Amino acid sequence: MNLSGNTVLITGGATGIGLGLAAAFLRHGSKVIICGRREHKLREAQAKHPELTIRVCDVGNERDRVALYEWAVAQFPDLNVLVNNAGIQREIDFSALAEEAAEPDAEPMGGAQDAVQAAATARPAGAWQTAEQEIRINLEAPIHLTALFIPHLIRQPQAAILNVTSGLAFTPMARMPVYCATKAALHSFTLSLRHQLRHTAVKVIEVIPPMVDTELDQGARARRGQTYRGIPVDEFIQGILPGLAQGLPEVAYGTAERARTMSRAEMDEAFRRMNG
Repeated sequence: MNLSGNTVLITGGATGIGLGLAAAFLRHGSKVIICGRREHKLREAQAKHPELTIRVCDVGNERDRVALYEWAVAQFPDLNVLVNNAGIQREIDFSALAEEAAEPDAEPMGGAQDAVQAAATARPAGAWQTAEQEIRINLEAPIHLTALFIPHLIRQPQAAILNVTSGLAFTPMARMPVYCATKAALHSFTLSLRHQLRHTAVKVIEVIPPMVDTELDQGARARRGQTYRGIPVDEFIQGILPGLAQGLPEVAYGTAERARTMSRAEMDEAFRRMNG
């Protein structure tokens, strides 16, 4: 795809990979709109890159998604690139749910993040609420936004939909079952969407990161004592830009590129190593 001359909307664009993509598109002369749930993070991003247009939006909320679409196409009629990047990642141990019967009144200890984790690992209701939020943000939102924006995008001379998945879509990490499942589902959806739009001007591209050092699940990484937090965002962005410029349908980097091209036997072996 052409990285310049676009009008790009990036969900979850205030930090991490979303902000890295926003900066890259700006450097190549594109107009960029980012949205996110936290206004202060959006304003911090805009302070770094004054050319950005920002919009507060919780893509996990259906009304917010509709409002985002209506605002975006009204304010930016030349909008031609949608980047479905927003995502959350949670640890949910479904094997621990039976413990609720033994300790139904157990209170979570520690801060807010620990409370979320305790709810997810000890109580069925908490586990479902956590899982449902992941499904809404990671899968429901990109599918709904795609459905909303396609009638607009299909009228543009050149257009693209970029779905950000994960190397974990191919080889899941069992401690994050719902996150990995949503990314695998988004990978599948992207394949089908690309096939359905193959005769249009809308290119459908999957961006597949490895572990990248972002805010994603940093609290859980710290609790696990995990010292390696992933590759720097800038390294990942620089690693995928050539593939985007070439118009590759799937653009991965590092371990995610290896995961994308594994045989089934290799995937099974990787799963055993990762979850040993």
